[in-house]
Amino acid sequence: MKKFAAIAAVLFWSTCACAQDRSITVASTTSTEQSGLFGYLLPLFSKAEGIAVKVVAVGTGQALDIGRRGDADVVFVHDRPAEDKFMSEGQGVKRFDVMYNDFIIVGPKSDPAKIADDRDVADALRKIAAARAPFISRGDKSGTHAAELRLWKEAGIDPATGKDSWYREIGQGMGPALNMASSSNAYVLSDRGTWLSFKNRGELAILTEGDKRLFNQYGVMLVNPDKHPNVKAKDGQAFIGWLISQKGQDAIAGYKVGGEQLFFPNASD
Repeated sequence: MKKFAAIAAVLFWSTCACAQDRSITVASTTSTEQSGLFGYLLPLFSKAEGIAVKVVAVGTGQALDIGRRGDADVVFVHDRPAEDKFMSEGQGVKRFDVMYNDFIIVGPKSDPAKIADDRDVADALRKIAAARAPFISRGDKSGTHAAELRLWKEAGIDPATGKDSWYREIGQGMGPALNMASSSNAYVLSDRGTWLSFKNRGELAILTEGDKRLFNQYGVMLVNPDKHPNVKAKDGQAFIGWLISQKGQDAIAGYKVGGEQLFFPNASD
């Protein structure tokens, strides 16, 4: 009997060890990390599926490059043109919408460029450039940086002409960009999720929002195991499946800061 119990115990702990060894790497944006979403979401997934998740939080461009090298199993990002390029290269298996929020222009309450309540984002950027008001750019090839550059182009402004004077690229994530804007009373384009989680606001406030061009969609893709055999396709697909399932979508909708919902699930739209 004791011998049987000992064997059963070995089998039990072996099973647990195998379950604990199941893990995937997700290359994702700084906004999903710095907004606190992953801190809330991933324990729910791991509890449900028995799969641990390691997150590499970088700009979208870097996250996609990590996927291209096969150093991640899943990419979870927010730059649709870059995502489409990733898919056209055969680097991803299939892309899924997961959730959305929006971008906002945050700036000092004194608002030297007078953009408060301007719902035309291109017009707001033109005013910032005309006033030569300090503007912090992430400058890190992230989804937010790509969106910012597209918006400057729509405004007919080349921000590089103001580089190192009123326009400053810092090559860092959303949190550091907001900290820099706060310390220097500058304008910055932010995703709403990171802003709502940001504590060091100083004199910053939301000044421009609501333009449909500020829509911010997030997508998820399994890295193609045909190109990268080391990809944990089964467990990576389990993560994607959970994200777009009703349970995952409800979990995303349930994440709030100060009573405000940060992300809006739309996998089934």
